[in-house]
Amino acid sequence: MTLPDMMNVVEITAPGGPEVLRAGTAPVPTPGPGEILIRVKAAGVNRPDALQRAGAYDPPPDASPLPGLEAAGEVAALGAGVTRWQMGDAVCALLPGGGYAEYVTTPATHALPVPKGLSWEQAAALPETFFTVWVNVFDRGGLKAGEKFLVHGGSSGIGTTAIQLAKAFGARVFATAGSAEKCFACETLGAETAINYRDQDFVEVAKSVGGMDLILDMVGGSYTPRDIAALAPDGRLAMIAFLGGPKAEVNFAAVMAKRITITGSTLRPRSITYKADIAEALEAHVWPLLEAGKIAPVMDQTFPLSEAAAAHARMESSAHIGKIVLVP
Repeated sequence: MTLPDMMNVVEITAPGGPEVLRAGTAPVPTPGPGEILIRVKAAGVNRPDALQRAGAYDPPPDASPLPGLEAAGEVAALGAGVTRWQMGDAVCALLPGGGYAEYVTTPATHALPVPKGLSWEQAAALPETFFTVWVNVFDRGGLKAGEKFLVHGGSSGIGTTAIQLAKAFGARVFATAGSAEKCFACETLGAETAINYRDQDFVEVAKSVGGMDLILDMVGGSYTPRDIAALAPDGRLAMIAFLGGPKAEVNFAAVMAKRITITGSTLRPRSITYKADIAEALEAHVWPLLEAGKIAPVMDQTFPLSEAAAAHARMESSAHIGKIVLVP
């Protein structure tokens, strides 16, 4: 496969709002040992991209400074030691950065085959959310069949993924969302109850069913003590983001009385081996569900790569339901 020397990219020109994302050019990267080069067909847009753009989430020292944590495309070059993939293979992959571009490198073990029947755009919407949900809901959160699970932001990319996977593995699913339309979307995906947080108290709903066994929270702030109140005895709270702020006042007597476990994690700084293990678990347990059509990424809107600023503006407006994707 003949590769160009330069590629089109979207750069962060300065910390700030969506307007600081600008089209530019950069050299096509070369895959190092154990890496693959992907010719990007579509790239997912995620909240961490916006945090990086705002100057609040620096990439790891050895990662591309370009935003973009997931992409789908064709394998365009192989680094030394790569044996699983061949040139032209259709893959989707978790990225250390650099997805807002025509080409990107990533460890070969962080790539997965594009599930049969999915488009490039759908495949690009998988890695970041599915890796995150698997770690925090099933690995750290320990969700089991029959348990009650509440996800905040149920209509987001993370939320729509968590609802479907929790339902597929036998949990009772509840979700919060901010409009009747979003609540309907959550229930269509498998939530038995979707709570409009603008006019309902999720704590009261949780208590009415005996409390939640696991809550996945991307809000933080004032939600934190309410999460604790909404949990059943021996419940778990898994925190993955802080849209409402990272600080809260918590009465830990309630944590002790109900034997609550509070956990949190970020994915990007974890080791190559750790992420490879997640990819292996997803391919074994989740990819068959995707290929059977039992679950699917929920797609909101696709933008040209050059309109990444508009994609970020849509995401930060919270008007979307599901995933936003860029196409070079």
